[in-house]
Amino acid sequence: MTKHRLFWPVAALLALLLVDLVAKPSFFKIELRDGHLYGSLIDILRLGAPLILVGIGMTLVVATRGIDLSVGSVVAISGALACLHLSGLPDQDAVGGTVAAIGMALGLCLALGAWNGFLVSVLGIQPIIATLILMVAGRGIAQLITDGQIITITSAPFRALGSGYLFLLPVSILIAMAVFVLSTLLVRKSALGLLLEAVGGNPEAGRLSGLRSGRLTWLVYVFAGLCAGVAGLMIAANTPGADANHAGLWIELDAILALTIGGTKLTGGRFSLGGTVIGALLIQTLTTTVYTLGIPDTATLLVKALVVLLVCLVQSPVFRARVRRRRRPPVSPAEPARAVEVSA
Repeated sequence: MTKHRLFWPVAALLALLLVDLVAKPSFFKIELRDGHLYGSLIDILRLGAPLILVGIGMTLVVATRGIDLSVGSVVAISGALACLHLSGLPDQDAVGGTVAAIGMALGLCLALGAWNGFLVSVLGIQPIIATLILMVAGRGIAQLITDGQIITITSAPFRALGSGYLFLLPVSILIAMAVFVLSTLLVRKSALGLLLEAVGGNPEAGRLSGLRSGRLTWLVYVFAGLCAGVAGLMIAANTPGADANHAGLWIELDAILALTIGGTKLTGGRFSLGGTVIGALLIQTLTTTVYTLGIPDTATLLVKALVVLLVCLVQSPVFRARVRRRRRPPVSPAEPARAVEVSA
């Protein structure tokens, strides 16, 4: 069981939940109020939904031996454009205006993902450089959209994306789980998953076999842009408002950590969407644990880095093998000699 690639991430997640239970006995308490479920576990799901979405998109990009550092900026652009449109409406609660704002934001995010895919698959620019361009410029675009100000909104339909509930559960986690299920069915119940692994695992062999790797590479960057756009809408709706400076800041690094913890290798090839979801929930649970233990904000990033490092070390077969060798008692030089005499 310990050899399964998801064993240690799940074990780390359960260990963090146990720490939360000891530090705060009411941590697992879930209440039903006004037809909605409330509690710390529900908050982890609700707040972790944007990272799950970004992580799913990033996983498919990494499967093709790529990387997308621009997803944090795309998150900020998505929320900024949607909130800007809503703030100019005479009636922010109008469903039509909300749908238009969401459509405009997601359309722009699709275009940004297509731009990244064009740079990587058509022009042949290295993914880390191609997406670094939008990572830097995108944050500036978001600030231009908001004119450097924090835009606040009052749209109830839009806020439902971040803080609304449906079937007792947060709308955000339902959306994230729907994207996860659809993505899993698409890549595991069709040839798409094998094609992505072929592109990332051995690009030259895929090219020689007639695989159109450029088209697949372009497609995953478009999908990553869409996932980041939806995550940006969730974050803006949960605020509610657009903060171009802080929305989605460093979420690309958390997404990379999530998929790495979940067993996806940054060298491309085989990937695990389920592992990415577990990794994202582990990171969000870690953030919640830090606040539950009362650790100062100044030490939050350090504690987070140490825990992630520990999980990665425990996952490493090389590290575990070295630990086992150190624990194994040394063999006495006299023992083999006795064994030879007995056998003789």
